[in-house]
Amino acid sequence: MKIEKLMESYKPLIAIPVIITLIAIVIIAFNGIDQGIELKGGTITTLNLEKPLDQSQLESMIEKGLNTTEVTVNSFNGTTATVTIGGATDVITFSNLMNGTATIESYSSIGPVLSAQALNQVYWALAIAFIFMSITVFIIFRNFVPSMAVILAALTDLIIAVGGMSLFGIPLTLASVGALLLLIGYSVDTDILLTTRVLKRREGTVTERAMGTMKTGFTMAAASIGSMVALYIVTVFFIPSAEVLSDIAAVLIIGLVADILATWLMNLGILRWYMESGGR
Repeated sequence: MKIEKLMESYKPLIAIPVIITLIAIVIIAFNGIDQGIELKGGTITTLNLEKPLDQSQLESMIEKGLNTTEVTVNSFNGTTATVTIGGATDVITFSNLMNGTATIESYSSIGPVLSAQALNQVYWALAIAFIFMSITVFIIFRNFVPSMAVILAALTDLIIAVGGMSLFGIPLTLASVGALLLLIGYSVDTDILLTTRVLKRREGTVTERAMGTMKTGFTMAAASIGSMVALYIVTVFFIPSAEVLSDIAAVLIIGLVADILATWLMNLGILRWYMESGGR
């Protein structure tokens, strides 16, 4: 009953996701976004330590051996460590440096040219996905306002997720880009569900149709967020070397929460405003 009363005052609620989106844009503008090794170039390696060594000793040893200050130990549990090194590093040089200290479990080094191409492809992938999504939405509804409401909700979801990445230092990698593409698909899915039921159906009032859709939408969101939180906790506390999975989970958690705001406050508000103005 309280939710139904709250939904009757839908116009001010539209401002909430809009304000959060503007804050996200400001955060992105000031903080920027960290880029992963695939996009900025560099070396990432996982080591199995053969002798006792703490994190700072390992980091100092690699810095001195490679004559660089761009060494970061991402994860360390006493026996294994994941290390990021700025710039491409010759594997033979690194193997000689680690000889007697650690064995190399995995090693990936990407040069600046390849990383620049990868970053360019990421921008194209996101742009093409968004353009084709927008075309599909317009074909489905053939109505400017509901179509734009769906597209704006997806864009809001995407911007808030990227803002969260900037705020929490989650790097933009090929994996996190995959998470952003998933968010576009998920956002459109919930927004099409809402728009179809509220706009196309005729039984009950708009509020009743929205409430029925909201139950389905919240169930989907709760299940998705719950599974991503579980994945994040498991990877952070039990599999710290699986940093890619924890980054994907974090991006999806932020985006799924943003989708709740964008769908049920902004998209629904725009739809109600449109229908009360005589649109069908």
